[in-house]
Amino acid sequence: MSFKTLLAYQKGFELAMEIFQLTKDFPKSEMFSLTSQMVRSSRSVCSNIAEGYRKRQYEKHFKSKLSDADSENSETQLWLDFALACGYITEIKKQELQYKSEEIGKLINYMIKNPNKFGL
Repeated sequence: MSFKTLLAYQKGFELAMEIFQLTKDFPKSEMFSLTSQMVRSSRSVCSNIAEGYRKRQYEKHFKSKLSDADSENSETQLWLDFALACGYITEIKKQELQYKSEEIGKLINYMIKNPNKFGL
């Protein structure tokens, strides 16, 4: 089984790509601040899931990387708040992305609480 089959990874990847496309329309002045932070944190969710899954035989490492993924997911939500406050996204778009992020968080937390279901 590959990390790419994990629902948390798949949904995380989709959200990261959606955020990437969305930030293309942000002002150029945000390129090295809000834009890069949003893209980086959303992509880090997937990379931490992938890294943790490859080391899943070590339960503490697995949970640690998933915890990092969850933290990056929360950070992505913070940047969505800033994007809304700056007027770069609508309230409806923010709520849509927030919902997707929260769903990813639930999946990650399920993995943390049930590591034995993931090949440990």
